[in-house]
Amino acid sequence: MIQRTLRTRAFTVLLFFVATAFSPLALALPTIERFTTASGVRVDFVANRDLPLIDVVISFDAGSARDPAGKEGLAALTRRLLDTSTRVHDEQGLSEAFADLAVSLSGSVDEDRATVAWRSLSEPSVRDAAADLVAEVLTQAIFSPAVFVRERANAKAALKDALTRPNVLAERAFTTAIYRDHPYGRLTTPESLDRLDRNDLVAFHRTHYTRARAHVAIVGDLDRAQAEQLAERIMAKLPAGETPEPLVPVAPAQANDVRIAHPAQQAHLRLGLAVMTRDDPDYFPLLVGNHVLGGGGFSSRLVEEIREKRGYAYSVGSYLEPRRQAGPFVIALQTRGQQAEEALALARETLARFREQGPTDEELRRAQDNIARGFGLRLDSNRKLIGYVSMMGYYNLPTDWLERYPQAVRAVTGQQVQDAFSRRIDPARLVTVRVGGDGDR
Repeated sequence: MIQRTLRTRAFTVLLFFVATAFSPLALALPTIERFTTASGVRVDFVANRDLPLIDVVISFDAGSARDPAGKEGLAALTRRLLDTSTRVHDEQGLSEAFADLAVSLSGSVDEDRATVAWRSLSEPSVRDAAADLVAEVLTQAIFSPAVFVRERANAKAALKDALTRPNVLAERAFTTAIYRDHPYGRLTTPESLDRLDRNDLVAFHRTHYTRARAHVAIVGDLDRAQAEQLAERIMAKLPAGETPEPLVPVAPAQANDVRIAHPAQQAHLRLGLAVMTRDDPDYFPLLVGNHVLGGGGFSSRLVEEIREKRGYAYSVGSYLEPRRQAGPFVIALQTRGQQAEEALALARETLARFREQGPTDEELRRAQDNIARGFGLRLDSNRKLIGYVSMMGYYNLPTDWLERYPQAVRAVTGQQVQDAFSRRIDPARLVTVRVGGDGDR
């Protein structure tokens, strides 16, 4: 069966906090070969002969930030219908064709990109047949009117259900508050889905699913020449297209306090602003600092101050989500409605103290050990590796990024952490969102 996973935030955050390489048994970092095919497609390739498998991720600059104003949800719905039917295969036939080859097909959409990912055996006849089938999906998708009506209705029903949940309302309100009129702030609504028609999907696909907007990552049992041939086999028939206009930078945040009534007993709180890009010069100081502040689980300051000492929240933490333009820094927690103000004030106080003082020597060492030592524990499969190779290539990070990652983490000083947080996390610009807690009387 064809598997689809749209807008997987957990996956995006995971890509930020960990890097990967070859199997931990080999204790070796991968050699990433970067090249451009004859048809102009950028490719990052890692050879791994351990198993007779190949993994491929094709990324397009076709994320939700490319949604036209008023037609939010277009990127996600286009990706959702992309692999449902083609000029050659109807929905059932396409599913069976992939199943017959034992090919696992999946995909995702986030703010920056849409992906088509597949895994198959590396045996040449299977590999080539799978590549031809993926090429068919990319170039001959028909966006069936009947499937469009069904999937738009499904998306609308799922969204309406999600909009009853306070955590979803909090995240959406936070996104709107920090991004305002930036493309990252465009959120799908039932009304925006109603405004979409099949022709919108056809036009979006024609514009954004092109070679000029694509990157291919390949990991597995083949050599460089075979990887080039495979990439060309998949991508050559796509239109060349035009290089997309870069996204505009995110404007500096404006402090805002958003309150949304909800009958839930728990108040869902968000505090933060837009901060980090994928190629951010403060990437590693912010990464290590966030681990100390709220990203390190039970060893973090926010957990210690808010949960352990006061019992204000069972769940509290912070995270950074880098994007092509500034992604969010978020402190997130849930607490009883009656103590929401105290918990929020304590979160602000903990952040302010961290900005002023930075981590202690012990906190810094513990965070660096946790991040750097955990590096090797996540190097156990092509399936994991392909995600990082794809991310690096799409955002044009250096091919030695994985190699430098542990050393860069360990090179961070407490002063660098304190300096990065004091410059980048401005308390006068923090956005605060509170949803719910009204049921706790």
